[in-house]
Amino acid sequence: MQRRRKKKKAMELLNIFFSLSLVTLFSSATYCYYVLWWKPERIRERIRSQGIEGPPPSFYYGNLLEMKKTIQSTVEMHPNKAGGHVAHNYTSTLFPYFERWRKDYGPIFTYSTGHTVILYVSRPDLVKEMNLCKSLDFGKPSRQHKERHALFGDGIFSSNGPMWTHQRKILAPEFFMDKVKGMVSLMVESTISMLNSWESRINSEGGIAEIRVDEDLRNLSADVISRACFGSSYSRGKEIFSRLRDLKLSMSLHPGIPGLRYLPTKNNRKIWRLEREIQSLILKIVHVRKHDPTASSEKDLLQMIMDVFEASRLGPNAMNRFVIDNCKNIYFAGHETTAVAATWCLMLLALNPEWQDRTRAEVVDVCGGRIPDSDMIRRMKTLTMVIQETLRLYPPAPFVAREAFQAMEFGEFKIPKGANIWIPVIMVHHDPQIWGPDTHEFNPERFSNGVFSACKNKHAYIPFGVGPRVCLGQNFAMVELKVVLSLILSKYSFSLSPKYCHSPMVKMTVEPKYGLDLIFKRV
Repeated sequence: MQRRRKKKKAMELLNIFFSLSLVTLFSSATYCYYVLWWKPERIRERIRSQGIEGPPPSFYYGNLLEMKKTIQSTVEMHPNKAGGHVAHNYTSTLFPYFERWRKDYGPIFTYSTGHTVILYVSRPDLVKEMNLCKSLDFGKPSRQHKERHALFGDGIFSSNGPMWTHQRKILAPEFFMDKVKGMVSLMVESTISMLNSWESRINSEGGIAEIRVDEDLRNLSADVISRACFGSSYSRGKEIFSRLRDLKLSMSLHPGIPGLRYLPTKNNRKIWRLEREIQSLILKIVHVRKHDPTASSEKDLLQMIMDVFEASRLGPNAMNRFVIDNCKNIYFAGHETTAVAATWCLMLLALNPEWQDRTRAEVVDVCGGRIPDSDMIRRMKTLTMVIQETLRLYPPAPFVAREAFQAMEFGEFKIPKGANIWIPVIMVHHDPQIWGPDTHEFNPERFSNGVFSACKNKHAYIPFGVGPRVCLGQNFAMVELKVVLSLILSKYSFSLSPKYCHSPMVKMTVEPKYGLDLIFKRV
């Protein structure tokens, strides 16, 4: 009798277990269906109802598999070859699926990456309206924030709402032109150090040397931002730079498959380790500053951030998080984008010797053999045009990404809550309807009367973005580019190496896949 009762009780417990398991399984399946299909499909339906079409997505992957297949077929059709023709019409190679969908569906279409619904917008009037939108309900995508949290944290690049407003209020004044002018000397100092190493190589090789410049420019830019951000602690700052570079490259390997970033794969473990190391390195510098009685004499960005937070009386954890995240943000913006832009400038000047000669003549005339200062930099109009045209052809950030946190209206369209917006900077910059029939040619002359006269739509030139979320560091980047390029041009003439293989790629920024080798000789 007792054995029968025990058996009955065990069966009851087993039935309860199976019931709970079935409920859990059903709930999980329902939740997954809601997140992965029902919710994004409702967003897609609201977009389609306005006449906006796009490629049909599959469950879970969206259009990711189609995108991957299109890229593979394009690579097979157009293999890279060293010493080949350098063409600036590379967008169809980088993003062949966008080219195909734009032909099929027009300048506005919808597609999906996993369960994220994206609205691709390249129509100039809508690009202008979206970029100028001041609403806090239109900000950086929440999915992008999660995927790139290791790199940007909750810093100004990825934050939204009141947090973003607060951070911009703190950081923006430090990048006003009057502050940037005071950084010209440290930019000059770092550049001269790099040129001295080039001079040694050129001397040792009989007056002509082939130099791989992209790595040197990246190290130079890291040195500049390290000095600006960490002052006398810049050598430690360069350790942070090397790890941030590794972190960026590791994160660029993510295929975008939903949930993959949570799995302990080899690449994810590397990302987590690098994030911890970067955090530790920054906190060590902060700790030294806090306990150094002479720290207040430092006039760098780190000390400014710390002083602002000390005055706000927030807790140490909040200050540490703010310092870490924004140091990473400033570092990424301060060295990655500037180094890549300088690399493309040198490539284009090497490819166009007439513009190289013309720009060098201006530098010699303005500087008169002296080291450039902020006033000389301001007067270099031709060099400014060259940089502007470079940023048009090779914008460091290929897209502007936004998310509608509430239902919004732009032009004749209603954007549903949860929809992501992708503005293809790289496509807008190469649109012949905006820039004319020479859109794929290097022609700095188009900027001779300023940015607003360079194209048919003045808001179509957006290498630094535009509107309330315009890049804080654009003044810093432009001044650094002018300092670096003017010093190089004043000392050397240069041409492309025969081994150079023109193959732009995207790893968050648009950069040369195989680097840039140039042949230098003294002027």
